[in-house]
Amino acid sequence: EFKFESTPLVANGVLYSTAGTRRAVVALDAATGEMMWMHRLDEGKRGAVSPRRLSGRGLAYWTDGKEERIVYVTIGYQMVALDAKTGLPIPGFGTNGVVDLKQDMDQQIDPVTGDLGLHSTPAIAKNVIIVGAAHSPGGVPKSRTNEKGYVRAYDVRTGKRKWIFHTIPNPGEVGNETWLNDSWAYTGNTGSWGQISVDEELGLAYLPIETPTGDLFGGHRHGANLFGESLVAVDLETGQRKWHYQFIHHGIWDWDLPCAPVLVDITVNGKVIKAVAQPSKQAFLYVLDRATGQPVWPIEERPVPKGDVPGEWYSPTQPFPTKPPAYDRQGVSLDDLIDFTPELKAEAVKAVSRYKIGPIFTPPVATTWEGPLSTLMLPSLGGGTNWPGGSFDPETGIFYVFSATTVGQAGLLVSDGKRSDMSYIMGTARNPAAPPPAAGGAGGAAPEGGLGGPNVQGLPLVKPPWGRITAIDLNKGEFVWQIAHGATPDAVRNHPALKGLDIPRTGQNGHVGTLVTKTLVIAGEGGYTTTSTGQRGAMLRAYDKKTGAEVGSVYMPAPQSGSAMTYFLNGKQYIVVAVSGGTYSAELLAFRLPS
Repeated sequence: EFKFESTPLVANGVLYSTAGTRRAVVALDAATGEMMWMHRLDEGKRGAVSPRRLSGRGLAYWTDGKEERIVYVTIGYQMVALDAKTGLPIPGFGTNGVVDLKQDMDQQIDPVTGDLGLHSTPAIAKNVIIVGAAHSPGGVPKSRTNEKGYVRAYDVRTGKRKWIFHTIPNPGEVGNETWLNDSWAYTGNTGSWGQISVDEELGLAYLPIETPTGDLFGGHRHGANLFGESLVAVDLETGQRKWHYQFIHHGIWDWDLPCAPVLVDITVNGKVIKAVAQPSKQAFLYVLDRATGQPVWPIEERPVPKGDVPGEWYSPTQPFPTKPPAYDRQGVSLDDLIDFTPELKAEAVKAVSRYKIGPIFTPPVATTWEGPLSTLMLPSLGGGTNWPGGSFDPETGIFYVFSATTVGQAGLLVSDGKRSDMSYIMGTARNPAAPPPAAGGAGGAAPEGGLGGPNVQGLPLVKPPWGRITAIDLNKGEFVWQIAHGATPDAVRNHPALKGLDIPRTGQNGHVGTLVTKTLVIAGEGGYTTTSTGQRGAMLRAYDKKTGAEVGSVYMPAPQSGSAMTYFLNGKQYIVVAVSGGTYSAELLAFRLPS
């Protein structure tokens, strides 16, 4: 596997993880890495056609002090409970240890081809398992109708469903009025594919919700579209909505809530607040009172640009936090363009002349070859911050988050009706004089995640840093420090147009999680570079968490692809991180600190 995103768990001297292209579960001796057992469910075609394949991002652990269980979601969207000691399915859980998540979901779903899956782990609190849902990438959906990403909870002992939360509200439920023209009835997606968090003391689960069907076009779902791009707090035992906050009204930027809401206890102006901090693709950190949903600092509704795509519905305003500041660049202007030399800056200005640029929430455009080809976005469709999220130091109240500065494209093609029944799909216009694409090709459809787009002699369009870590004091809503994370890429360091220039560390893009310890913030690089020893690989870097100064690094043969974790065993501290990418197959690397 070349995209290994798991963060392992360690319990009682055993390390548990998902692994491999068929999402096996492995139990390893946490001191030696020796495999103790492995479990895999063969799902045949159901797994092969799943929208969310590969090993996923991990698993969940539960114990009542006597019994220990591992719970995970398969590629084919089934939930499995295993005996943590043996790896054998729990007979009394579901059917022979398996719950079919395509059943009992308040909608008709094909058991094999239904467009549902999950990379994130189940969330377990007390005796409740909560499971979200993910779908196929949504830039070119097959239809304006799709499976709905409802969130459900199950009894940890029996696997019986306890409750379901309709992320697209039915008639009579709060939020249904935000779906005009009965679009709630056929619109899908709106799942919780990021990690779900729970406050056991308050008895609340926090659900980060994604965009409804159509990542960049919402013309078939007029209205604000609750609970799309909202954080929803529900009762752990009943699933009853307690509060919600919508961070984007009628999302048309693919800015799902991608990661775990982080539970933070902070002190603001002398008042102790149990808060929740939600990182985002758009590089806002939204901080709310987690009991009430009220913003800790004001969040203002501000006017945003309106688009002109036929049939689209535009929200006149969007929420803007007043604190903390955005932790990455937002929107594209000429001032953001690469400026290592005047010649490169002039080329960048020329390159963007065929695109629409503007502040954050500038909407997508209907693409034409004459221009604009698309709207250029900062952050890109992938963020900003994606699924790894951030980390929090409870002793200091400081939040740490990685973000990528990568230009994305938001262009819309008129759908030909063959790939989708949507009026518009994501893509950019082709040169009408160019030969037609190969049969079965994607035509003008853009790569998922905002990849591609204009560049300057192979250099990124915007100036660095292209990857950064920001430390944010949540007691004040202010930055403590911000650094470029990741060595300058070889393609930049060795570029002929930059010969003789002293280029500071630029950082690297990617999806990177941070690990905070008593004294350090630890994060690996998201891409390959040639290291100082001549080896090609990536570095796992450690920073002084107070200042951001780098205090050490160790070599890894491949980039960090899953978030690092740490544990103590037999008086020694270990750090384990998943690496993979390019032609390097997945590995878990364990580093043991000196005694």
